Amino acid sequence: MKGIIKILLLFNLYVINAQELTIPQLSQYLSDNPFLMSSSYAGIGNYVKVRMNGLTQWVGVRDAPDTQSLSADVRLGNRSGIGMVLYNDSNGETKQRGGKVSFAHHLTINKYENHFFSMAMSFNLNQFRIDIENFKDNNDQAVVDDRSSSNPNFDLGFLYRKGGFYMSLNVGNILDKDFKKFNPIFEPNTLRNYYLYSGYKYRKTKRSDYEIEPSIFLQYFENDNRSVTDLNLKIRKYDFMDYYYVGLTYRFLNDQLGTPLYFAPIMGLKKGDFYFGYSYQLVMNEILGYSTGTHVLTLGIDLFQGISNCTCTY
Repeated sequence: MKGIIKILLLFNLYVINAQELTIPQLSQYLSDNPFLMSSSYAGIGNYVKVRMNGLTQWVGVRDAPDTQSLSADVRLGNRSGIGMVLYNDSNGETKQRGGKVSFAHHLTINKYENHFFSMAMSFNLNQFRIDIENFKDNNDQAVVDDRSSSNPNFDLGFLYRKGGFYMSLNVGNILDKDFKKFNPIFEPNTLRNYYLYSGYKYRKTKRSDYEIEPSIFLQYFENDNRSVTDLNLKIRKYDFMDYYYVGLTYRFLNDQLGTPLYFAPIMGLKKGDFYFGYSYQLVMNEILGYSTGTHVLTLGIDLFQGISNCTCTY
């Protein structure tokens, strides 16, 4: 009987949380890794940018969500870019792993004003699995066979840049899916989610060592009308080609404006070709009584510098 109860709880978790079938999008995109946010950033920059992210949620809570990802993108020609993301995510006895391959193309509207438009398409492949191997000690005959499903899908991304301003609009999981291996009656098959990321990089003068970057992230899930917002602020200190930054992000559900999900101080640096970023998320909901918070760690390296002839990929 205990095994059946566990299975039912897992199914509930799957319906509520795992329907996104994508890498959890918390504050790791603020660690100078915009490609993880939007495939339209693929190829912007003079290096092969490699970033590794580790995300451990709700430290102190047993079987809490845990995610690892590896992303890389590179310029292709003068006006295009390609990138990929691999990820592994676990949440109790539910597991998902997958990858994304992206192609982006960048157009110049006015090169003298640093005015650009980019668009991208991604192919995703996600495997979701309910793992029952830890239930076998109960000797419950009703608990048999793992449940798994592999699901291909597509994303679209658009990016607008002018001077220090940027705005990215993205549509994830465009295709509907029918999860017959789980619950064909109650399981949602609309996985589409929409997210916007926008901000502005401000320097008092072009030679100023300091840069202020306020930004906002909004995400909306079509199936159940959930939506969240991040309000972010970063301050960078440049030292020639190196830089250091500190910042803060504040996340809330859009129908609960005054009740934050978490506050997250962030910090990081780029020294030579190496990059380090860290974020500590102080959870502000009911989990607070059981968890010390969430840790997000990013390590990166820039490889194989190659200068483009088009400012659209600078």
